[in-house]
Amino acid sequence: MSSLFYLRLFGFTAGTLLQLFWIVLILGYRRRRNLERVLFFLALALFLFYSGSLLALNAQIYYQEPSPALLSVSLTLIASGLCFLPPLIVHIHAVYLRAVEGQGARAWLRWMVVAAYIPVPYFAVLIIPQLFRQAQSALLWPGHSLGGLYGAWLAGAMLVGVYFEGRFARQTEIAIERSFHRAIQIFFGIAAPFVVYAYAVAAPWPEPQAVAFGTVLMLASLLPSALLSYFVLRYNFLQIGRQHNLVYAVSSAFLALLYLGAVRRVSVWLEPLLPPEATAAILLFTLVIFFEPLQRRVSKLLRDLFQMEVDRLQRLLGQIQQEARNGGLARLILRTEGRLQEEFGLAGVRLHLNDEPNPSKGPPTANETPRSAASFPAQTFLLKEGGRKIGILEVTPHGTMLSGETRGALEFLAEQLPAVLDLCRLIEQKVALERELSERERMALVGQMASSISHNLKNPLSSMKTILQVQLENTALPSDLRKDCNLIVAEIDRLAGKLGQLLRFSKPALRSGDANQTVAVRAVTEQVADLIGREAERRSVTLELDVAGADCEVRGNEEALSDVLTNLFVNAIEALGAGGRVRVWFARQNRFLQILIEDDGPGIPVDLQKKIFEPFFTTKSQGTGLGLAIVARRVSEMGGEITWRSPVSNGRGTQFAVALPIAEHHPILKRTPLG
Repeated sequence: MSSLFYLRLFGFTAGTLLQLFWIVLILGYRRRRNLERVLFFLALALFLFYSGSLLALNAQIYYQEPSPALLSVSLTLIASGLCFLPPLIVHIHAVYLRAVEGQGARAWLRWMVVAAYIPVPYFAVLIIPQLFRQAQSALLWPGHSLGGLYGAWLAGAMLVGVYFEGRFARQTEIAIERSFHRAIQIFFGIAAPFVVYAYAVAAPWPEPQAVAFGTVLMLASLLPSALLSYFVLRYNFLQIGRQHNLVYAVSSAFLALLYLGAVRRVSVWLEPLLPPEATAAILLFTLVIFFEPLQRRVSKLLRDLFQMEVDRLQRLLGQIQQEARNGGLARLILRTEGRLQEEFGLAGVRLHLNDEPNPSKGPPTANETPRSAASFPAQTFLLKEGGRKIGILEVTPHGTMLSGETRGALEFLAEQLPAVLDLCRLIEQKVALERELSERERMALVGQMASSISHNLKNPLSSMKTILQVQLENTALPSDLRKDCNLIVAEIDRLAGKLGQLLRFSKPALRSGDANQTVAVRAVTEQVADLIGREAERRSVTLELDVAGADCEVRGNEEALSDVLTNLFVNAIEALGAGGRVRVWFARQNRFLQILIEDDGPGIPVDLQKKIFEPFFTTKSQGTGLGLAIVARRVSEMGGEITWRSPVSNGRGTQFAVALPIAEHHPILKRTPLG
């Protein structure tokens, strides 16, 4: 047999193993992206071509006259692979463009892919059956036997590849990726006109030329797959190379298979000189002399891999620590989940802490991958601090299991995360204390200003009011002048009320001596309702009070609770017109008492909802903008929490819910989020 025959044998063997390597690698990686799916089918098409050709060559070695059935099987594999090769070349570039440019890629990509698949039925039904009538020549150069139309189809797919590879090279900012795209672009650029000439222009060639040319094309077709394998393994192209254990295991298995195949082939060649068993034993035991250099090579490889993983972990941990220094535990958890998912190529990551509400339990955000996107079970890593479990790190791989280096890295991170979380909590507490101190200083200045204003204005206002009241007692006072005096007295009362509200806002209701003071909720509520009820009747508003469940005491004093209820009642009543209704009721939730105030008014406009608790913000012409600010301040001083929602139903209504700690559970209280 000629040297070209053995060259073809070697090339088809290498091509079969290379494509089988890619098939196993993609199946093991199992990332749910269209790119991996199309790449799998492209590797499968090439595998069918190479394996069918390898089967035909082996048939020529072992049989003087291969059976028609064997040739038919070989041709079926070869034709199936070649028939889907051109559209898959177009499809893989279209999918990669969508991966690079996102969903904003133009719709013509879909039509281009559909057009690339249109010739498949034509060749499958009309052309491929012709191969079986000329099986022997078709096995030498099957692509040429498909005719000039196939050559034009394949060349067109390669020209599409030239365009897209150039586009990818211009878009990427990574030098390694640019080199890969340029290399593939050059390959397609050279191969396309060559294919057109060989398939569509040249006349049928004699058998020696057909064998030589077919061998050249076969060896050339190995270049893109080999180049892709090099960039994936060396530079982690497409992020598949991150699964090092999987890559090394598959590579070792296929190298072993390739060597065993070579041993068997050499045993057949040397059979006239040595028994095949002796040749195989010699070749297998010859590997012993390579153990020491192989061990040195593997040791260096593992050391470099370990150093690379350590560097990556240190960089990742540094980024997480930098985020922790900004405070905000909920934000840190989300950022950590995102970084781990991106860095390790995982389908999903969830960080659960025992003593904190987990932001990941809510609906996924626009930048978050839902857990349902992965069909494989999650794997957990415990977070411990001083032997105490404080949470778990839950990860979902794309495949059925995590690779060894990924598991080791996540175990290391699980040991380091508790310290990072503690750092974030400490910084968050420090920031909260600084804000509270700043707020207290600001409110002290406001209090001093309010006291000064009150002192300088209340006395003159009192004098003016006294003089006017004396004048009003004069029976000879004209009616029009009496009307003006009454108006001035009312305005003086309103101004005095505003000064009093400013004073209440600027001073704390709970002072150092009131820390353990409690107040009966029902009594204060009924007292406030009696006072506000007259204003409700004047405005023709119904005030419905249900004090069932209010028979308890909460932390605070009467003044603070009265400020909260008065401002919420007044706000609800002023938001309604005649015929409106305000409902007040109570409910217990865990160790908190909820006070719920709901009205059926028009609700709070969306553009104003973020500002309602800001001091001095008001939409009322006669308001000060301090009512809800006082409520928020008093509720915070009492250790409670205020929430609200608007609209409540049918696009109308507003409901405020004030949760205050029940006194019998004080002083050791832990706030829980409201339902």
